[in-house]
Parts: sequence; structure tokens; C-alpha cells
Amino acid sequence: MRAALWLMALFGTAVAAALFAGNNQGTVTLYWPPYRVDVSLNLVLLVLALAFVTLHLALRALSGLFSIPLQAKRWRLLQKERAIHTALLDAALHLVAGRFVRARKAAELVVTLEESVRAGDENVVQAARLRTLSHLLAAESAHALQDRTVRDQHFQLALEHTHLRAAQDARDGVHMRAARWAFDDRDPGAAMQWLDQLPQGTARRTIALRLRFKVARQAGKARMALDASRLLTKHRAFSEVAGAGIARGLVLEMIRSAHDPAQLQREWDHLDPAEQRIPEVALEAAERCLALGGDVAVSRLWVHPLWQAMSQRLDALSPALRLRLIRVLEKGFAVAAGAPDAAWLARIESLQLSNPADPVLQYLAGVMCARLELWGKAQQLLRQSLSMLKDKELKRDAWRALAELAEQRQDTAAAAQAYKEAAKA
Repeated sequence: MRAALWLMALFGTAVAAALFAGNNQGTVTLYWPPYRVDVSLNLVLLVLALAFVTLHLALRALSGLFSIPLQAKRWRLLQKERAIHTALLDAALHLVAGRFVRARKAAELVVTLEESVRAGDENVVQAARLRTLSHLLAAESAHALQDRTVRDQHFQLALEHTHLRAAQDARDGVHMRAARWAFDDRDPGAAMQWLDQLPQGTARRTIALRLRFKVARQAGKARMALDASRLLTKHRAFSEVAGAGIARGLVLEMIRSAHDPAQLQREWDHLDPAEQRIPEVALEAAERCLALGGDVAVSRLWVHPLWQAMSQRLDALSPALRLRLIRVLEKGFAVAAGAPDAAWLARIESLQLSNPADPVLQYLAGVMCARLELWGKAQQLLRQSLSMLKDKELKRDAWRALAELAEQRQDTAAAAQAYKEAAKA
């Protein structure tokens, strides 16, 4: 279609020119005393057109002649840029392939070539970013070769270039590489300092969060690692199952590292409600609270959701977790200020009556009755549980509790027999 339009336009132009030139009777008279020259108008127009074309071609020829030095300079710069980009690609490819010595030499060649261009009063496009990337590749290669001296030299040069306006966008990458190198050097303090210098948006990227998580684990900062794992799970860097498992392990580590009840309370308050409802976490926190001499009421409050779940369905907790829950409540009874209040008394009694054949609940109810000085009922419940208890440690404690009850009655024979059975268990 376009060729047809051009052909029609060409025919139209030819017809118009033929009509104008064929019927043009005009003349141009030139007076040059004492001469007079009459020239056809068509000839004058033709001569003017030829003169214009000739002048245009002459000017273009002169322009091309005078631009030869500039073109030669541009050609030399283009060749140098091609050499720089080739060396940069070689450095990146060698680094990925594990040829670190070649990668470092190629990156240093990029720096040398770029400096030679600058020495010739010429500039490479994106020179600042190019120098930053070259020094960073050289530093990464030196780090892989465990040459820290060369790595630090190139890193400092890369860091200096990031202060230039043209290379500010590379600063985040330089900081993250520095944090990674510090982590590899097992210096979590320095790695954390570099990560803290990242802008807020960059610090929330997945790669930065992964690195922060690793650094926090290396530094033994479970709370910081927990915060990072939460964000990674939210960003789908961890699956829901993996994220929950990692969070549970970190929470348990936080609880075990608490040295006093106040610190334990702060760690507990830092947890999400979903994390507080994890059975292992609640039981570990309650056990740690009792071990540190904390408030018994607080430990019971933490395990109360587990007791509610077990009250609704007895198999809501595994046998091992049920046993740990019973142990936590039992240890609370053993504390001087740990006598069960009316609410817990009603809960334990209600659940035990709802499940009269459960030996673990019978044992707990018997211990509670003994703490309330209900000797007869305590002895009855403990003796009923003995025949069905499977846990040896729990069975031994039941015999010991019966021995103490016998001592309260001053029945030395029964107490001796109970201690003997406890020793056998």
C-alpha cells in the first residue's frame, strides 16, 4: 500500500512539473550594462536547483572532512568501552563459575581501562556505577579466596564511589555484601551494624531479612531472629509449616535463656497470641517460671488455654504434653504459695469426675487433695491411680506421696512399705 501511494505521488509530481515546464512562457532578464540577457524561467530554476544541490554536497563533504578527528576519537572510546564491558562480563562469569583469581583480574582490568579513559579526558557512560561494580566484583573474588586485605581495599574503594550521586543506588548492595562478608567471618556485630545502615525499605527485602535472620542466629539473639522469621513467613520466604517450626524453636530458646521472672515475663509479652497458644511454648514458659521462683498464678495462667483444650477433648494434647501439664500444676502445688484457688480446684475436680478412669487426672487430684490436707480423699485417689499409671516417674511420685500421707498418720509401717515400692518403681 505504501509503495502504491509513493508511485501515485511520483506520477502526480511528474505531471505537475510537465504542465508547469511545458506551458511556462516566463523569462528572466538580466541587465549587465551594456548587455542584456534574456533567460528562460525554467532554465533559471534548473540552475538554482543544481546550485543548491552542489552547495549542499560541498558543505557535507567539508563537514565530514573536519569531523574525521572527532570520529576517530569516538571510535577509540567505543573500542575502550567494548573492552571494559567485555572485561566486566568476564569478571561476572568467572565469579559465577568459581574461577575467583580470573574474576579478580578481570575486575581489576575494568578499573584499569576506565582509569585510562579518564586520563584521556574522556568519560565512559555510567562510569561511577561501573567503578563501583568492578571494585565490588574484585572484593567478592578476594573474599572467596580468603584474601581479606585485598577484599577490604576494593571494598573501601567501592564504598567511596557510592557517595557519588551517580552511584548512590549501588550503596545498598555494597552494604549488604559487607554484612554478608562479616557474617562469613563470624563477626555478627559488624554484620548487624551494616544491616542497620540499610534504609527501611531495603531492610525489609527478603534477601536482607534472610541475612538478618542468619546474623541474629549467629549472635544468639533469639528475639531478633524471631522478628526476622515472622517477616520472612509473611513474605512467603518460609512456608507456613517451616515458619511455625522455626518460630517455635526460637521462642523456646528465648524462654530457656531467661534468667529471672521479670525477663521471662518480657519474653512472654513479646510473643504473638498464636505463639503463646503453642502447647510446647506455654509448658516451657510455665516450667521456667516455676524453676526461677516466679509467681505460681502466672504459670497457671499461661497453661490455662491448654487445660481448657483438654477439658473440651481429653486427647487434644498428646500423652507427653498431658504429662508435662500435670507436672507443671503439681509443681505449683508444691510451692508454699501454690495452693490451688477455688477456680482451679473446681476445674481439676470437674475434669477428674468427668474422666474417672484416667490415672493421670486421679494422680493430680490426689496431689491437690494432699496439698489441701484432705488426707483420706488424697490417699484414695492416689491408690486408684497406681494400678493404671504407666509412667515410672509418676508412679514413683505417687508412692512417695502415699508415704508422706502415712507419715502424717504416723503409720511407719505403711510409710516404709510405700517408700519401698517407690524405690522399686
